[in-house]
Amino acid sequence: MSDCIRSTNLVLIPGMMCDERLWAPQVACLSGEYHIHIAHMKQGNSIQAIAKNILSTAPPTFALAGLSMGAIVAFEIWRQASMRVQRLALLDTNYRADAPERFGSRNRQIAEVQNGHLQEILRDELKPNYLAEIHKNNAVFLEEVLAMGMDLGADVFVRQSVALRDRIDSTHTLATIDCPVTIICGSEDQLCGVSLHEAMAVAIPKARLEVIQECGHLSTLEQPEAVNEILKNWLQAA
Repeated sequence: MSDCIRSTNLVLIPGMMCDERLWAPQVACLSGEYHIHIAHMKQGNSIQAIAKNILSTAPPTFALAGLSMGAIVAFEIWRQASMRVQRLALLDTNYRADAPERFGSRNRQIAEVQNGHLQEILRDELKPNYLAEIHKNNAVFLEEVLAMGMDLGADVFVRQSVALRDRIDSTHTLATIDCPVTIICGSEDQLCGVSLHEAMAVAIPKARLEVIQECGHLSTLEQPEAVNEILKNWLQAA
């Protein structure tokens, strides 16, 4: 797809164990001008199946934004249906396959969650890595992250963990993305560092990288005004 046009449909994919609350500031900002569709990753235990499910209910053509696991799914949506994606925003993500050393920790987390310890895994292992230093003691952020994860529940955690563990590497996909792309990264993202996003920006032909200061992994909530402005520019770009 060499000629991307402006879309009035905007599909937003949240990250692992997150729901529409992750995108609430962007929905509030953009819903007056764009038809927003929040995708869900509750079903399917592979990135391919999750992408297929999202495509089955998405508009015929759309702008697509994903954060973290949501952007990993966005790579697969591009592979399955690039002709439907008019522009792409990739936030705080990793285009590579899961590192081998992560397999053991993912399998351990899956086992603990299956044994009834979802809250402990979310509280002790996921939340501490999400936020920038300035936000680490922000009770509102921390409670919302925990609430999203607990509301989605253990079964979703297991399915999403398996999908991430077994995902393919998207390195070779990057060069095929020929629509306008904005890449957003928090300067203090501990899970998906700035260097990953710099490499993506080099590999994707029409990519623009935006690094947001005092921001960790959950950029849409941590620095919503900055993200909103970047997304508006991306949506309006030729």
